Amino acid sequence: MLTQETADALLAMEKRKLDDSVWGFPDLGGSVQVPVVSADGEEHFIFDLGRGRIKLSKVTYQERHAVDPLARLDVDGPDHMNPDGEIMACPHLHLYREGYGTRWAEQCPAEWFTDLSNIRTTLDQFFDYCHVVEPPQVNVGVI
Repeated sequence: MLTQETADALLAMEKRKLDDSVWGFPDLGGSVQVPVVSADGEEHFIFDLGRGRIKLSKVTYQERHAVDPLARLDVDGPDHMNPDGEIMACPHLHLYREGYGTRWAEQCPAEWFTDLSNIRTTLDQFFDYCHVVEPPQVNVGVI
């Protein structure tokens, strides 16, 4: 289990694409795992891009370090119940919290995510939020 200090440092760390691969956005019900590395090349991360089976607009973007999720953005999915019983409507953002992983959600910060109806824009903004200064190329295509 990560300490909160370590998780915060990993999330804040500048990251870049691993190579020049072009990744396809997942089909309905699918997911894609996109690798990135820290700017110094020492730390490795995975960005999980997921798509709903029925709703075209339901997407999930997650950053993890090895198996530890650091941040997850859920768009147009179900509400989430936090461990204290509070219901958080979608869209919402999960951030690592020591002892809980990403089981807590908070309102999606509007200053970071300005057009959640646009999958491309939201993906780019999630990369920015996670400090990916040189993002991998993801071909969103026609949604």
